[in-house]
Amino acid sequence: MKLDWTLYPPDQFDELAPAWDALNQRTSNLPFLDSRFIGPLLEVFSAGDEKLALCRCDSELVAAAIVHKVGAGRWETFQPSQLPLGPLLVSPGLDLEELGSTLLSALPGINVSLGLTQLDPLYLARPDSQGAIETLDYIDTAWVDITGSFDDYWNARGKNLRQNMRKQRNRLTRESAETTLEIIRDAAEIDQVIRDYGALEAASWKADTGTAITADNDQGRFYAKMLKAFCGAGRGVAYRYRLNGQVVAVDLCIEAANMLVILKTTYDASDKSLSPAFLMREEQFAQLWAEGRTKRIEFYGKVMEWHTRWTDQARTLYHATLFRWTAVKAVKGLRHKLRNRSTTASSQPDETPANEQS
Repeated sequence: MKLDWTLYPPDQFDELAPAWDALNQRTSNLPFLDSRFIGPLLEVFSAGDEKLALCRCDSELVAAAIVHKVGAGRWETFQPSQLPLGPLLVSPGLDLEELGSTLLSALPGINVSLGLTQLDPLYLARPDSQGAIETLDYIDTAWVDITGSFDDYWNARGKNLRQNMRKQRNRLTRESAETTLEIIRDAAEIDQVIRDYGALEAASWKADTGTAITADNDQGRFYAKMLKAFCGAGRGVAYRYRLNGQVVAVDLCIEAANMLVILKTTYDASDKSLSPAFLMREEQFAQLWAEGRTKRIEFYGKVMEWHTRWTDQARTLYHATLFRWTAVKAVKGLRHKLRNRSTTASSQPDETPANEQS
């Protein structure tokens, strides 16, 4: 089986999008690997030097990736923080080591390694770290299967979550507060959704770190364009939660193949006795169970304590590095061991009292 790679500049992605989407649908069929996501991502965050690599076998498209150079002889998949997994599509049955080796040969220059970032074992089985390939844990990510009734699901949640939600709703009832969950699928409303999202983030800690989404920054422009494209295809949805008419939480989501991916969540944290995101999530999940169009909810982010209140299911995403020669891998491993030995020898004991450690 001969694998033939062809390289294209990133500005040709729109032209090649139909072929990309057809391959995505035959492989993982993940919404954020759809051209409606990747196209705006490249438009906003591309440096212009990425390579769109398409692999054919007997004229059939069997793999695709977007990669960029990160050092002398070193390449990685294009991985902006907005993209949950690396932009890599691989047909079932293909050997990842052979695929990476042939791509390294096809890329310009003399190359020694190819990093494939943020891979999901659900769609691309994790290979053993042997030969010229090495894998590394990335994060654990959580998901929720929509099965049975919502009441069954809710009753299986922890006692603390259910009691906390009941107490908050009882308080809101006593205060005659009105809550509203808005489900937005109209592309014409997305600009306002992004403005509402940005207003909440502007009041959060993210505003101080420069990571907040606003309507007029690159993140805001990306999410607006991407969500409009998904809404136009009937596969984008935003959940907006109001308390007494005021927006207090927002979810940005996309769908594909009976799957909902929650990309971003923000909420008003000014009232420490209320959990607007949790209140929204409870009603959102009840709605998803009632609609019946979704079979799985994916978070695609590092498992946090709050995730475990909604699900006990998690899997480990991973990185893979393919080396042109096994000797390069061996040298890299030796350097890593020497660095760890040096760090251990020079480190000082932690003298922070146990009750003050974070």
